[in-house]
Amino acid sequence: MTDSLGQPAWMTAKPAVRVMDALEAAGGPDCARFVGGCVRNTLIGAAVHDVDIATRLTPERVTAALEAAGIRAVPTGIEHGTVTAVADHRPYEITTLRRDVTTDGRRATVAFTDDWAEDAGRRDFTLNSLYACRDGTIYDPSGRGVADARAGRIVFVGEPEQRLREDYLRILRFFRFHAWYGRGEPDEAAVAACSALKDDIRTLAAERISKELLKLLAADDPRASVRLMAQTGVLAVILELEPNLARFDGLVEVESEQLFETDAVLRLAALLPDDQPAAMKLAERLRLSNADRDRIVAALSPTPVLKSWMSPREIRRAVYREGQAVFRDRAKLAWAAAPGTAVTHQWRGMIALAEGWTAPVFPLSGEDVIKAGAPKGPLVGKVLREVEDWWIDHDFLDDKLSAIEKLKAVVQGMAY
Repeated sequence: MTDSLGQPAWMTAKPAVRVMDALEAAGGPDCARFVGGCVRNTLIGAAVHDVDIATRLTPERVTAALEAAGIRAVPTGIEHGTVTAVADHRPYEITTLRRDVTTDGRRATVAFTDDWAEDAGRRDFTLNSLYACRDGTIYDPSGRGVADARAGRIVFVGEPEQRLREDYLRILRFFRFHAWYGRGEPDEAAVAACSALKDDIRTLAAERISKELLKLLAADDPRASVRLMAQTGVLAVILELEPNLARFDGLVEVESEQLFETDAVLRLAALLPDDQPAAMKLAERLRLSNADRDRIVAALSPTPVLKSWMSPREIRRAVYREGQAVFRDRAKLAWAAAPGTAVTHQWRGMIALAEGWTAPVFPLSGEDVIKAGAPKGPLVGKVLREVEDWWIDHDFLDDKLSAIEKLKAVVQGMAY
């Protein structure tokens, strides 16, 4: 019996129909099939976010066919056969069937083909080498992609080492797909190959590594996959640091049990030791964005030490000093590192208080300091900081007159 997807909504959507009609007008029936993630996810009941298409048409013919149908064609990866169709504001990545000519572990030189099996043979995993025609019929050239997808088996197409030597990023992709779709014990041959070739990850561009790592960490529960990465030595190659697996596990548990959104960047911070310079070095080596780098480093700050029993006053002080976002990150990491769940309500209460409190603006300025008698120069900032500390210690006293009186006392007591 031939497997079928039926007619899912993404397949019968107007823009998808327009694109397929355009391709078939140029190449005839079955010149194009849906491929990869949209087929796999529909098969296993997961959400479909991107719809990709494979075709026998060359990129030039794809472009001409789209433009003839009034569909925008964007040459997003023309040297590798990829054109993106934009129909009704919806993108569809269309790639000509390919075979590898040469590979070096980082990039491939490809030649176009019209053989579906040859195209499938160069793909990474059996569950990704699935095609579906417009009536929903599934084509499974490996003969096991459908079964592997349904069983949650992440298995390389052909020999694992050969697939990895074509592109070493597939080592990380194996662990990422295992985190997202894997069930049960991982494929032994795949694990052995990833372990044997792990050092070749260093030949990859940093941006490719970090992008794949963050995708992995964004899975609902990547704990088993991350531990497998640690056991094979892959994680050590990427981080070059001793991972904090206990805190990472704790954060994933906190997020799942407390219904927090999955947060890949904070999970990466949780994996790192409490060493800000080392975290900075890692972020720069992986070429993370400035925002992600700064967030990770701030989350690993050693002070102030956050405890579940902090008073509201102490919480407000910490939020004022660090900002809501940093306090929330640090509270989650402290919570993740805390043994047991007996004080869960206290951690949740801390975060709720921080998110519900609007930090006040310090009511004094440098001009106020000068009016109080201090000379212009470095002393102005010093006085302001001392009075601000007093204001914070008094729980952000909402009384500017009292702050001015304190300011006068500080200025009068200083020798300058």
